Amino acid sequence: MATHLSYGRVNLNVLREAVRRELREFLDKCAGSKAIVWDEYLTGPFGLIAQYSLLKEHEVEKMFTLKGSRLPAADVKNIIFVVRPRLELMDIISENVLSEDRRGPARDFHILFVPRRSLLCEQRLKDLGVLGSFIHREEYSLDLIPFDGDLLSMESEGAFKECYLESDQTSLYHAAKGLMTLQALYGTIPQIFGKGECARQVANMMIRMKREFTGSQNSIFPVFDNLLLLDRNVDLLTPLATQLTYEGLIDEIYGIQNSYVKLPPEKFAPKKQGDGGKDLPTEAKKLQLNSAEELYAEIRDKNFNAVGSVLSKKAKVISAAFEERHNAKTVGEIKQFVSQLPHMQAARGSLANHTSIAELIKDVTTSEDFFDKLTVEQEFMSGIDTDKVNSYIEDCIAQKHPLIKVLRLVCLQSVCNSGLKQKVLDYYKREILQTYGYEHILTLHNLEKTGLLKPQTGGRNTYPTIRKTLRLWMDDVNEQNPTDISYVYSGYAPLSVRLAQLLSRPGWRSIEEVLRILPGPHFEERQPLPTGLQKKRQPGENRVTLIFFLGGVTFAEIAALRFLSQLEDGGRSKETYR
Repeated sequence: MATHLSYGRVNLNVLREAVRRELREFLDKCAGSKAIVWDEYLTGPFGLIAQYSLLKEHEVEKMFTLKGSRLPAADVKNIIFVVRPRLELMDIISENVLSEDRRGPARDFHILFVPRRSLLCEQRLKDLGVLGSFIHREEYSLDLIPFDGDLLSMESEGAFKECYLESDQTSLYHAAKGLMTLQALYGTIPQIFGKGECARQVANMMIRMKREFTGSQNSIFPVFDNLLLLDRNVDLLTPLATQLTYEGLIDEIYGIQNSYVKLPPEKFAPKKQGDGGKDLPTEAKKLQLNSAEELYAEIRDKNFNAVGSVLSKKAKVISAAFEERHNAKTVGEIKQFVSQLPHMQAARGSLANHTSIAELIKDVTTSEDFFDKLTVEQEFMSGIDTDKVNSYIEDCIAQKHPLIKVLRLVCLQSVCNSGLKQKVLDYYKREILQTYGYEHILTLHNLEKTGLLKPQTGGRNTYPTIRKTLRLWMDDVNEQNPTDISYVYSGYAPLSVRLAQLLSRPGWRSIEEVLRILPGPHFEERQPLPTGLQKKRQPGENRVTLIFFLGGVTFAEIAALRFLSQLEDGGRSKETYR
């Protein structure tokens, strides 16, 4: 059992076990030895719910990555393709199947679509003449993957693009299905709040799905009190700003994928005397990041400026613990010390890793360019000089800094000014295209289509009203011992999290004007509970709110939500899902 999934207010091991059971049942249908051919994109998400040991228990002997032409040799009875429903993958699968048929002896083929079967894909397999080769064609509903005790993810990298650029509702349907699965396991959620067009659509899908299953009344006592659905485009500002929490900066600089990060190996090489730095490892250091690691759980959500002192204190504590061995005189004392040794050694290894990561991050955050970029971001977010061409952005373009960095800054300026003046926007576009190439006309067009970059039309700049009403900018931030969520961006309070905070207390009626300015409808739905399942709340008992971001969430926002749930007078625990 993954113990870090059960420490929160909601035991997410229940969900993990449910999806593992579904996988085991499918594997057992394919009697005999097995080889799994993986869609490479799915190996990371599957690794979080089913390690190789589980697959091995069910006669999985070989695993391959899905590639064109012929499969590697494997003396197995069953070949199982585990893939997303993508047409281009069907072409590769047909190549594999046809080459296996020619090779002989006969194998049993099966296909598992994640998370849904697709008629289009099955038609493509039929057209290619291989559909009849598959004995089992099934779907595996891996909609929500447990990451931590308070965090689930759909791991759908294209969700924002699908929702806001392509108007494709596929990921919204998967979100609704995932939420229905949660309700089946954890009880009906009595109240649904939402903000945004996609949120409204997901709520409608959930209500429709519930109506279709009226025969099966959910008799589980509800774990969640409220569900808050939030469109990502209600708050485009937050993901554009640089995250300043420890976990947020790891993601900004190195990228966290499926809870793993790959880091430069040099900092993690064991120091040997007299080797003169030779034989340094060349393969990236891969670490899993979650709350199962005690030290990481303590520092992940802190502002990076507060991490150094925690690591320093931890080093002294661990050093003192190892010194205790000199005081162990009796056999009993020595046995007690030895029994604690594995935990102490793990703590020392963890400290060494995070000290190395902190050094790598510090190399970036102490650079002059990082400071200049952060200064410009904070000026925009506090409403300074958002209406004219910014000299730092000009310099970045002239020096051909990474395009993603330039685009984030230009889009941030646009969002903080409710759109750019036409001449300012035209200037930025011209400079970007001349420097980075005219193929980026489409990039700029897509940014405009999603609302990240836009011209300021006749109306006034509404950002100052939003900033003041929601207190998005705080001048006096205590990064070491924070009292407000704005510590995660050293001054800026994430708009999305402020909405969640105000919904909790005093309620959204206090910010009706701002809700009308922000895109999309805001709404509330009540789901009636069967008699006997209504909660009788004890005095002082916390509510549990499920917050679902449609289109992605940042680690800094997750840190801010965790901070809110830790406030003694917060009144509710927040579980975050994206």
